Amino acid sequence: MIALSESFVKHSLKRNCLTIITFHPLILLMCKERCAARDDLFLLQFPPMIAHLYGTVTRHRPGEVTVDVGGVGYRVSVPLDVWEQLEEETTTKLWIFTYVREDRFDLFGFLTPQSRTLFEELLGIPGIGPRTALEICSVPRSLIGMAIQEQDSSPLTAIKGVGKKTAEKLLLELKSLAEKLPALFADTGTGSTRPAFDPDAVAALETLGYDAPTIAHALKSLPSDLATTEERVAAALRSL
Repeated sequence: MIALSESFVKHSLKRNCLTIITFHPLILLMCKERCAARDDLFLLQFPPMIAHLYGTVTRHRPGEVTVDVGGVGYRVSVPLDVWEQLEEETTTKLWIFTYVREDRFDLFGFLTPQSRTLFEELLGIPGIGPRTALEICSVPRSLIGMAIQEQDSSPLTAIKGVGKKTAEKLLLELKSLAEKLPALFADTGTGSTRPAFDPDAVAALETLGYDAPTIAHALKSLPSDLATTEERVAAALRSL
């Protein structure tokens, strides 16, 4: 395997014929213009495939961590709930999705292969980019399952970047995805998509302007002895 340097590529592109195989986004960008202008150059691109990273975690701003693997630090974007679970300077395994475009090269990390698969499937939905997909992955599966079961798109509008029309389309896509891959939406504790949150409490907090990850985090930490929606909402507001 030969690592292509910038000078090597520039020199080779002056020759009559060259097939370039590259994994490097910067080399790819440099080659694309020249290859588009000539019919004797062929660019064969293979996207980087990092299945997982296992190393020491350092947390940065919410949603971003660095994973130190053998002295090399990888900056990884993670769902907010994952970021909250990760502890400083602990050894963690993150399942990685590599997102490559002409102007970006990003790593997204998840605690389970199922979460990574959900992220990949969300990227296949028209209008859903990596940031919105990551926001959706921050929402507990039970809350998404509740929206699917009740055919109610309103909880989805609490997700950052998702408006009313997008939420309605997204709900249809999620329903189809749940039918195809139900395990992606199963609650990790019960193996069920049965709602784990009081839907009226969720709706009340949405009305007050809180987003879905914040609502889920607040409701998840409530004591189990709260009997009414009013008690749950009041306790959630005290914790926010």
